[in-house]
This record gives sequence, structure tokens and C-alpha cells, in this order.
Amino acid sequence: MEHLLDVSGLEAPEPLLQALGALGSLAKGDYLRLQHRMKPCHLYPQLEKGNFACETRCGVEVACELFIWHQGDEMAAAAARKVAATLPPWSE
Repeated sequence: MEHLLDVSGLEAPEPLLQALGALGSLAKGDYLRLQHRMKPCHLYPQLEKGNFACETRCGVEVACELFIWHQGDEMAAAAARKVAATLPPWSE
């Protein structure tokens, strides 16, 4: 199941804090769709430490979206990747 969190209008460090809080409540099969105004560079090391996997995409209406799930949760990974595949890939 998707959990949507839009932090695009928040100032630092609130996007990072809210994202980490939302990740703490992800159940098996769930993923977090995080919408942000830019690539959240400080979040990526935290994801790695917490054993999360993610895909980053940019969009037309949302500058940056991350699809985040627990590593090894293939059901969540498949669901997130299916949605992420409909968006253009992130480009630096």
C-alpha cells in the first residue's frame, strides 16, 4: 500500500524528520511515496543505515519523488516500481 507524504513546502530539517518518522511506520508490503521540491541528499544515507531501498524520479507537477520500501520486501518494491515506472527517471 502506498503512503504519500508531501514535504515540498517545508523548510529543512522538517522534510527529513517527517520522512524518517513516516518510514518508522511502514508495514510489510507498504512503501512511502515522498514528494519533495529537490533531491533530498541528507535522506539517502539514513535510508542506507535503516535498510531501506528507494527509487528517485522527477516529475512535471512534483520536482522530486522518492519511492521507499524496506530492503527485501519484494511486494512493496514491485508496487513502488510499477508506479515509479510511469514517471521520467531522475536526472542530475
